[in-house]
Amino acid sequence: MKQRLQHFKEFIQYDLWRQSHMNIHTPRKRLWYRILQTIILVARGFKDQVLVVRANSLSFALLFAFIPMMALIYAIARGFGFEEVLQEILSGSFLAEANIAPVLIEWIERYLETAQGGFFLGMGLIVLVWAVYAFFNMLENSFNSIWNVKQSRSLGRRLTNYIMTLLLVPILVVVTSGISIFLNSAEILSSVLEAIEPVRKFMLRFIPFVATTAVFTWIFVAIPNTKVKFSSAFIPGIIMGLLYQVVQSLSMYLVVLFTRMSLVYGAFSIIPLILIWLNITCWLLLIGAELAFAIQNNDLFAYENDLKKMSRRYKDYVMLYILAMIIRRFEAGEAPQTAQEIATVNQLPIRLVQQLLSRMEETNIIRRVYIEQEEDQAFVPALDTKTITVEMVIGRISAQGSEEFLQHTPAEMQAFWQRYQQMIEANHSDDILVSELT
Repeated sequence: MKQRLQHFKEFIQYDLWRQSHMNIHTPRKRLWYRILQTIILVARGFKDQVLVVRANSLSFALLFAFIPMMALIYAIARGFGFEEVLQEILSGSFLAEANIAPVLIEWIERYLETAQGGFFLGMGLIVLVWAVYAFFNMLENSFNSIWNVKQSRSLGRRLTNYIMTLLLVPILVVVTSGISIFLNSAEILSSVLEAIEPVRKFMLRFIPFVATTAVFTWIFVAIPNTKVKFSSAFIPGIIMGLLYQVVQSLSMYLVVLFTRMSLVYGAFSIIPLILIWLNITCWLLLIGAELAFAIQNNDLFAYENDLKKMSRRYKDYVMLYILAMIIRRFEAGEAPQTAQEIATVNQLPIRLVQQLLSRMEETNIIRRVYIEQEEDQAFVPALDTKTITVEMVIGRISAQGSEEFLQHTPAEMQAFWQRYQQMIEANHSDDILVSELT
């Protein structure tokens, strides 16, 4: 039994990641490998406390941005004549059980009245716009960290994506509300609807699920500063949309709990319930992003655990090879490759490729270029390719970071540092171009 557990542990840690999906010829086995790898990759996101900190931070930012975003949805719904429908949606949710819906609607109406009264002419506009922007910016940074993207998009592109996301929610609310009204009050089809009453009830429950799935899918695609395939985001969108509906249903039991706690907290009992609801929403966003990343990249995580024991020499070799490929394509006038393409073509783990590319970018050896057709970023040399030598690359990588910050070191130690630098320079040739290594 102990030996079997050991074999299973070695399989999970090493064997599962040492076999590419392209080398697995059985479709069923390939599918199970992908599912198991995806589950493990998502589970690794919970191994440390990073997701906990991000979820709590997002919840705090969302708390400030919640009322402005709800006011936008409410204003657009009012413009289309669906104000009462939105109120019915809020009244039919778990918020109504805790008497939160009337309070929330009152806050939103007061917010809109204040906006019409000219409050937005001063600091109010800056504070409220900043609250919404801060939440989406924090969400983008969290998604970029999950996708191992260190560079944020430009301010213009961020604002465009954030505004499109804000507009998507009220549009879906209006559309789904219109369909719901049609199913509930269509006189022409009343006789037909009575005959298919179970179908109508199913549609009334299915439509909110579709809207929630669409919102989650759009967020997983639009927010990260990298190209996310629709297929990779759609599956997490479905799962998170389903979980969100389940959470909505289970929230009824939380309402009963907090109703009893109102004896202790009084009017403040509404605050823990809202915070829990916002925190769960942020958890679903982060878990969905982890799942989208795992689905899109699980075939590129070969030798994942071996990378932890990777030697400095072998890592430098892979880095120089990637740089040589970038230089060769640049000198041949070919289109630059993205991190995903470099990893796929050369059968390399995506995280290793992104780590090495980021290291070379930070030392100004390569730079990013934006590809509008693919809405992604590729890499080209940042210097004249005839000046990129092995000694220069290794020297910049080795010297990355702070040096000589120790004070009051002995003279012998200072002399040792000088001799060490001379030894490093003597072991590298300054006339070998990286492009000549291929």
